[in-house]
Amino acid sequence: MTNQINRRKRILNGVLLLDKDSGMSSNSALQRARFFYGAAKAGHTGVLDPLATGLLPVCFGEATKFAQYLLDADKAYTATLKLGEATTTGDAEGESIGFGSTDITLAQVEEAIACFTGQITQIPPMYSALKYEGKPLYEYARAGITIERKSRQVTIYQIDILEFQAPKLVLQVRCSKGTYIRTLAEDLAKKMGTVAHLTALRRTATAGFQIAQSHTLDAISSVDEIHRDTWLLPCDVLLQHFAAVTLSDAEILRLQHGLSVQTNENYGIMHPLRIYSADGRFIGLVQYQPAASSLKALRLMSTATV
Repeated sequence: MTNQINRRKRILNGVLLLDKDSGMSSNSALQRARFFYGAAKAGHTGVLDPLATGLLPVCFGEATKFAQYLLDADKAYTATLKLGEATTTGDAEGESIGFGSTDITLAQVEEAIACFTGQITQIPPMYSALKYEGKPLYEYARAGITIERKSRQVTIYQIDILEFQAPKLVLQVRCSKGTYIRTLAEDLAKKMGTVAHLTALRRTATAGFQIAQSHTLDAISSVDEIHRDTWLLPCDVLLQHFAAVTLSDAEILRLQHGLSVQTNENYGIMHPLRIYSADGRFIGLVQYQPAASSLKALRLMSTATV
């Protein structure tokens, strides 16, 4: 590990695409990245289970204002299943609780996949970070308490078989937000007449970002500050799925003072809009108000950064 790691707190704004290690919580990974960068403020855009590896966008400084808009993004995973064995947690961290057939054919796998492509219904697992009365479900599960969970609809856009040699099955899954891959693995196995659990899970894409763009903590710790900073992306990369609008300096000033801006444009959408100055500086997000034909500030960058 380099001795050039910055230990002073820096005012740093941007997005780091982190490749999280296995066995580390998302918050631990975030804090390590924050330490290496010396960032005064940091946050992530949604958790990965400790067992899972892969793409975890980390926000520094002003980028944390926009982290929530990545929570709704579609995602992609590489999931490795072990057919024929169920565990308490649905992954390799749990205790074995049952066995089933491993005499599964490729045709059975393909048939099951076809049944779970498109809009499906899932019941969130007990071993999840979903909150009930202020506590994550996994805390109840560890205490031996089962909480009734409501089913939810998610969308599985595509499932591809990357490798199949029973009992090992490796799948590439593209899905909507809120999809539990552990639950998907168990449901697929049930459709095949057996049980299963995840032995590995890797997030390979989210919101248009790809795993090839990410950096491991080891890599981050092994370069100097100048090189490390080149890996930071601008704050507005989190918001590329929103339309962009250019405003004058006078209009931007009104927004920064909490006032609305009149517009002759009919944007006709309820999604936020990205706004930029005439020279291309990212200012923040606004909401179009159809009734008043105006733009109202949602979240703006600090005036010290624009």
